[in-house]
Amino acid sequence: MLWLCIAASVFSFTVLLLAYIARKVSSDWRDVPLPTVFLASTGVILASSLTLHIANGAFRHERFTQYRLYLGTTLFLGTLFVVLQVLGWRELMLKGVYLQTTPSGSFLFVLSGLHLLHIVVGLIFLSIAFAEAMRRIPYVEAFVYSVNPPNLLKIRLFTLFWHFVDVLWLCLFLFLLYHHGV
Repeated sequence: MLWLCIAASVFSFTVLLLAYIARKVSSDWRDVPLPTVFLASTGVILASSLTLHIANGAFRHERFTQYRLYLGTTLFLGTLFVVLQVLGWRELMLKGVYLQTTPSGSFLFVLSGLHLLHIVVGLIFLSIAFAEAMRRIPYVEAFVYSVNPPNLLKIRLFTLFWHFVDVLWLCLFLFLLYHHGV
């Protein structure tokens, strides 16, 4: 099911990027520079993938304190990404760029907003995983949780989704950087 959702997301963003390219040749197109804070948010989202990767390794090797620490760090970084994206939108609006101002501005808001929706969904699942990890502080409880196949599957699927949205943002950012500049 997750692979189907990922495929649908890839298809949706591909269609939007193709529409972007097709629309860019119009006479009313005016490039809008990317908000500079989007560069920082890209670093933050890449760091969150690294911390989640470390958290998963800790989980597999029964280092549950380290797992909780890195899972919490990933949650913090994901939340920081959201804040930075909102600050990027604020930066655009302070420059007079709104959803309806220019076609390039509209695409910028729609693409980053749709991606942000994916991040928020991921943050919900990450929050649930972090709350479950914090409820199982004693080693025995954490160990029993860690060997339960449905729990292992849940963590593996969540990690796959999180890495997907990180790679998706990297691709979007590079595409927009190439077409807009900072």
